[in-house]
Amino acid sequence: MVELRLPQNSRIGVGKTFHAAPDAKNVKRFKIYRWSPDDDRNPVTDTYEVDLDKIGPMVLDALIYIKNEIDPTLSFRRSCREGVCGSCAMNIDGHNTLACLKYIKDINSDVPIYPLPHMPVVKDLIPDLSGPYAQLREIDPWLKADTPPPPDKERLQSEDERKKLDGLYECVLCFCCSTSCPSYWWNGDKYLGPAVLLAAMRWVSDSRDEYAGERLSELEDSMRLYACRTIMNCTQTCPKGLNPAKAIAELKHLQVERKM
Repeated sequence: MVELRLPQNSRIGVGKTFHAAPDAKNVKRFKIYRWSPDDDRNPVTDTYEVDLDKIGPMVLDALIYIKNEIDPTLSFRRSCREGVCGSCAMNIDGHNTLACLKYIKDINSDVPIYPLPHMPVVKDLIPDLSGPYAQLREIDPWLKADTPPPPDKERLQSEDERKKLDGLYECVLCFCCSTSCPSYWWNGDKYLGPAVLLAAMRWVSDSRDEYAGERLSELEDSMRLYACRTIMNCTQTCPKGLNPAKAIAELKHLQVERKM
């Protein structure tokens, strides 16, 4: 695997161009990063001319059309097409986002598409996310309680307790935020990153969870939490409109309260 570092550098060559049909009138050019462990021409950007009259409005529609109708060797992840699964996260027009939520019409120029930055690349637009997922497992992202649940009903919350989870539980773990964070680029082996810390805050905030103190203790480290420099890239790029920077600030505030 190779590691992609944005902004794109001169080591990425110019690849093939796939032209649209001569009678196509509404053509858009998609410049897509290509890398394969089996291809000696790596890495390059291939250009695909797509007739927009034949596809849906989203960048993911264009990628599916390219794979099905133009170049079956193109590789990318996708599943729900509704912004729920987080599978189609990639760097589109210089921003990390979900291809299924990105309108083609919002991009005035040619459409550059790269895998999520600063992640090892498995093939083409597929990043290796085993590192972030391993960090997610470190925070135990599930309900932890020693008190047994009621025998005939769920563990209950008040409306106010439930509202504390708003802005936290909606994360789809696309890792657009973590891969846009310079602190994570530099210290991804030690710093947990915005996505994982947002998930940590989700469980610390849950009134049904009985391990908030232990969870905060696990984050009490100069790098795991405090490597955040509040650059705000994470909040700016989140395709779900969440605010990981706020969640990280709240975790830091809770750490201070524990020591008072």
